[in-house]
Amino acid sequence: MAGTLSSAASPAGPSQWIFSASSLLKTPSNTASGITLDKELYDRSRGVEFLFRLGSSLGLPSTAMFTAATWFHRFFMRYSLDNYHRQDVAASCIFLATKTEECGRKLRDVARVCEAKIANKEVNLIPEDGKEVETRQTSILLVEEVLLEAICFDFVVDSPHAELVDLFDSLEEDMVVKEYAWSIAHDSYRTPLCILQSPRIIAAACYILAQKVAEGPNSASLDDRVSLSAGSASLPTPPSQQPAPPNSSHRTLELFALTEWDVGCVADALEILVGFYSVQDGHDLHPHITALQNVPPITTPSTTLKLYHVASNNSTHHEQALPSLNGEQTPDGESIEKHEGKTALGTRLDLS
Repeated sequence: MAGTLSSAASPAGPSQWIFSASSLLKTPSNTASGITLDKELYDRSRGVEFLFRLGSSLGLPSTAMFTAATWFHRFFMRYSLDNYHRQDVAASCIFLATKTEECGRKLRDVARVCEAKIANKEVNLIPEDGKEVETRQTSILLVEEVLLEAICFDFVVDSPHAELVDLFDSLEEDMVVKEYAWSIAHDSYRTPLCILQSPRIIAAACYILAQKVAEGPNSASLDDRVSLSAGSASLPTPPSQQPAPPNSSHRTLELFALTEWDVGCVADALEILVGFYSVQDGHDLHPHITALQNVPPITTPSTTLKLYHVASNNSTHHEQALPSLNGEQTPDGESIEKHEGKTALGTRLDLS
C-alpha cells in the first residue's frame, strides 16, 4: 500500500510507509467508523503500551518490540479500530515479530501471557490448556493473516534506535543526554511518528529534545536548535571545535547530514513529541517525565496537522491523556504498570 507523500519523506526518496499527518484524518477508523483523531491516537498509544508490556513479559529484545509496534501503526492505516481490537492486533504483531526477529516464542506462551495481561492475573494462574488460552491462540492466528496482508509481507523495519547508536559513536555527549534520547525514541512509538517520519528524522528529533531537557529550561529553545539552513546543516564541523548550546544540537544535525527539507521534518517531529508529553496525566509522574512536559513547544511555522492538544483547565477528561508512569520494575529494567497503562520512559540504555 502506497503512503501519502509528506514532508516526512525527502523528495529524493519517499517511502511507501511514510504518510502525511493529514492521512490520520482519513484512516478507516475515521472514515468508516467515525472515530475521532483524539480517540484513535489514544487507542494507538494504549495498544503500543500493551504490546510493550506483552513483549517485556515474554523477554523479547527491544528490536522485536520496535518492529511489532511499527507494524501495529501500519495495520491501522488499513483497518479500523472498530473491527480489530488494539490488544488483538498487538498480540499478533508480537507473535509475528518473534518469528521474523529470530526470537521465537511458542504460540501458546504468547497467548497465555496475553490472556494474563488482559485478565490482570499472574501467568501461573492461567491454565496452559484452558479455553481462554485456546481462544486467544485462534485470535492471534486469525489476526496475523490480516496483519500479513496489511503490511504487504514487508518484514524489514528500521528503528531510530539504530540511528542513535551511530550518533552515540560519533559524539562524546553526556550519558544523561543519551539516556534521555534512548527513552524518548522508545516512547515515540506511542505516537504515530514511525509512519510519519523516517528513523533518521525521528532519531535527530529525539536527540535534540534530549539535549534541551538535559541542558535545562534556560538553554537554547527548540526553535534555535533547528534554525539551520540546508547549507549550514551539510557543512562538517572540525572535530577540534567543541560544540556549546545551541551548537550542540546543530552538530547533531550536521552529523546526520540533514538538508533544509530534513530539518523542517525534524521540527515537525519535535512538535509531535512535545505535544504528546504535554497531554499526559500530570499526577505522580517520574521527575524526568515532568521535565519533558515542561519543554516549551516549538514555534517554527508548520504546515502539518497538529496532532496533540492540551486539555483545557475546565476539562475533566481528555482522550489523549494517559495514566501516570509509575509501575513495577521488570528484569530488563523497564518500568511497567500492572494494568494496561503507561509504560515508563526510563528504559535502560542497552547498546549490545
